[in-house]
Amino acid sequence: MITWRSSWNGESMMLSTHSTSSLPPSPHLLPSCKAVAGLRITIIQQRIFPSFGRAKDLSVFAHAGISNAYLKLEGSQAATIRDICKSKVPEEFLLRAEQIGYVYPTNVQAESLPVLLSGQDCILHSQTGSGKTLCFLFAILAKIKQSRSAVQAIVVVPTRELGMQVVREARKLGKQSDIEDKSGSSKGSLNIMTLLDGGSLSRQKVWLKADPPQIIIGTLLCICRMIETKNLKTNAVNTLVIDEVDAMFGMSQHVSMLRMLLSNVSSKNRQTIFASATIPQHSQFIRKCVAEKWLREDVVHVQVSQIHKMPESLIHLHVLCDKNEKLQILDALLRADKPNAAIIFVSKQSEASKRKGLLPSTELVADFLASSFEQDVDSRMKPLVLHEEANINARTSILAEFPHGKTLLLATDLAGRGLDIPEVTHIYNYELPATAIDYVHRGGRTARKPFNSKCGTITTLLTEKELFVYERYQNEIMFESREHIVDLSR
Repeated sequence: MITWRSSWNGESMMLSTHSTSSLPPSPHLLPSCKAVAGLRITIIQQRIFPSFGRAKDLSVFAHAGISNAYLKLEGSQAATIRDICKSKVPEEFLLRAEQIGYVYPTNVQAESLPVLLSGQDCILHSQTGSGKTLCFLFAILAKIKQSRSAVQAIVVVPTRELGMQVVREARKLGKQSDIEDKSGSSKGSLNIMTLLDGGSLSRQKVWLKADPPQIIIGTLLCICRMIETKNLKTNAVNTLVIDEVDAMFGMSQHVSMLRMLLSNVSSKNRQTIFASATIPQHSQFIRKCVAEKWLREDVVHVQVSQIHKMPESLIHLHVLCDKNEKLQILDALLRADKPNAAIIFVSKQSEASKRKGLLPSTELVADFLASSFEQDVDSRMKPLVLHEEANINARTSILAEFPHGKTLLLATDLAGRGLDIPEVTHIYNYELPATAIDYVHRGGRTARKPFNSKCGTITTLLTEKELFVYERYQNEIMFESREHIVDLSR
């Protein structure tokens, strides 16, 4: 049986079917409560009416084949993360979460935590910055036995940068230091280890054998390498998380390694969690995962905000200009906007461009902005550059300096997934993203919950030829963009 849990505009819908070929009905079926044949449907429409810190839940339960809906009105206090997780997640982790500021759940946390804490396989499918990382970390912490010196949970991430973000969140909850020691292993009762690109292979092997961690967070290649060399034992693993799952399954070499990983971690007692903001053709993807036995048949698909794929507080702007005006336009925008912290996205250099000996966009833009802001008193406007070909130490140093040391980060789509920097207020697409999915992930670097619910702005620089593609993105992602006029004559 596969279950879909979806919510939009404050409404929640749960569907269950024993047929892996059935699709969830359209959201448009909600008002009449009609169902696709063979589906058992429970619809819960929730409306929250805040009043002096209190809330009332109005729930409507309707079942296929029943004409009358059963109405239930009850007054209750808005549920907290503690209310959802008590008796499941150890008290020390709940207290730490509250100290950090995680008190009330986001939509995806409210929908998924009861499922995750019950031990079911789950697909977390919600917009960027909605709190998916906390969901799977709580699922891990609920089952961790700190007295046992064995790997009990593995979190797979596509990039080192995302891995370090997840590690920081895990160590905050586990009262670990944010500073990684030379071995890559943290000290304390909760042992978290990173297996990320650029780490010392020999040191990782020594620490895995000498002091096995309870949680491993790593990139796919590093984890699979340790399993193949028998340095990483997976017999005690009870939770396996694949973060940014669409990116992981989007590359053929990753799929073969994922098969190996999933086959090496016993599925008997394993809870498998997939997470991403974008899962194209998700119904087909779920059926394939169940058929391949990567997920159990009773997997729950938690999909939040189907209509709004990006934060509703995000303002979309575009500037029409000639290609040779883009640098001056970007400079004018930065001076006018005065961002608290901003990420400027450019495209990765193509192989054809490399063969021609052309400079990558990162260097062109960085050199221009550095020269433009050279005379400014505020040196924070000199951009930092993050791209795939930078070495690991340089990438780590750059992220450590942004945004408190420098205001601008110039990056390729390497920074498009997973970077959780609440201070970011502006995103600039110097070059149009290759796909609508890339646009979603770039825009998701701002207006991130729960610590930044303020409006963020994403501005895209377009030529006339690119406008058609951008309008297609608007239709696909369902957002509206306003043209912004920049006068270079001033």
